[in-house]
Amino acid sequence: MAITIHIYYSGENGNAKKFAEEMTAGGVVSRIRAEDGNLRYEYFYPMDDEETVLLIDSWKDQHSIDVHHASPMMTEITRLREKYNLHMKVERYLSDEAGIPTADKAFIR
Repeated sequence: MAITIHIYYSGENGNAKKFAEEMTAGGVVSRIRAEDGNLRYEYFYPMDDEETVLLIDSWKDQHSIDVHHASPMMTEITRLREKYNLHMKVERYLSDEAGIPTADKAFIR
């Protein structure tokens, strides 16, 4: 069962966006995407909140997340969060193995 985590990084003076840019430019994002079990790692910017960045982070299973959290890369990520003085709101979702219900598919183009 895949696990998807939404992390809302919030800061001031554009720091959340600077964090995401440094994560990408510094190669951390590429390294996370290459980790065994990572299914998705992407940043998005809410239209109505310029001080927040949404990270959508998906993993094959809890073991993959645990291995990621135990990696030295987490020290880099924590350092950057602190550098940009970011606050986090986290949401966690489990995949629906049954898929999209037929009735809902009528609304998908």
